[in-house]
Amino acid sequence: MTEPLVEIRNVSKRFTKRLDVAGKIARRLGANIREETVHAVDKVLLAIQPGEVVGLVGESGCGKSTLGRVVAGIHAASDGQMFYEGRDVATLRGADRRAATLAIQMIFQDPFASLNPRMRVEDIIGEAPRMHGIVSTAELSDYVDDVMQKVGLDPSLKRRYAHQFSGGQRQRIGIARALAVKPKFLVCDEAIAALDVSIQAQVINLFMDLREELGLTYLFISHDLSVVEHIADRVAIMYLGRIVESASTEEIFADPRHPYTQALLAEAPRLDQRRRDFTPIKGEIPSPLDPPPGCTFHPRCVRATEACRRIVPELKAGPDGRQTACLLEHGDAV
Repeated sequence: MTEPLVEIRNVSKRFTKRLDVAGKIARRLGANIREETVHAVDKVLLAIQPGEVVGLVGESGCGKSTLGRVVAGIHAASDGQMFYEGRDVATLRGADRRAATLAIQMIFQDPFASLNPRMRVEDIIGEAPRMHGIVSTAELSDYVDDVMQKVGLDPSLKRRYAHQFSGGQRQRIGIARALAVKPKFLVCDEAIAALDVSIQAQVINLFMDLREELGLTYLFISHDLSVVEHIADRVAIMYLGRIVESASTEEIFADPRHPYTQALLAEAPRLDQRRRDFTPIKGEIPSPLDPPPGCTFHPRCVRATEACRRIVPELKAGPDGRQTACLLEHGDAV
């Protein structure tokens, strides 16, 4: 295998709500008040090869978007390391740090909220490449036209504002903005979730065309299993801030190993199962403010043992190379 384009090692992200003055006074007076810490991402290991599309799947609130923002550099990791082309991003300085920052771009879920309503499309797309010296001011107009054509937008509309476009067009503007700085890696955070189904197909096809044309690598975050099955080479399943299984798309959908992956796929609607009753996974996802000890899935797992309640399983490969974080899978549930 080649060296990963992006690799994260034991990355965690926590958000702490500090006590205000009133809270500190109340605690001194004996109130049961404490600072609250959300464990959004917990010791995640993930390596993504050049040209690969990795689908990141999980329930709402599992930490997918937070992990994507850490990878994109929007959030700083609380712990762990992130490597770009084999180099620790935290140690990069000057031009090297700038190159790594520009090489990883993010496309957001809401194509309207992520665009500045006071800027024209030509400025939304052209501001970053002009500020970073990728293109000169004299060449900027033609450069913006070229980027808009790449994503299927009419360059004659570049003087319009974002609210004058449809949802699908606005998402293409967001994609064009990301492409304008010539990235190698795109983090797509539920990038088609807010679009109509017919428009979703068009945007997915655009992503795949851009991958072939520009040699892009994707971390594709989604809760839609059918989309991930169509677009991803490999799938990572996330639960309560942790990766619980990672394998090729074919392996995940044909033979899920982790109990959470099995439950997730078992209840995914399929055309060949139209006459069966679907039952959601038992229980609710635990709060990231107070995650359960041991395996975080054990309160909802029908196969959980006493060891699952005590031991935190590591994401590791079995004899056949499949990566799972399950004591049952690795024979450690004693």
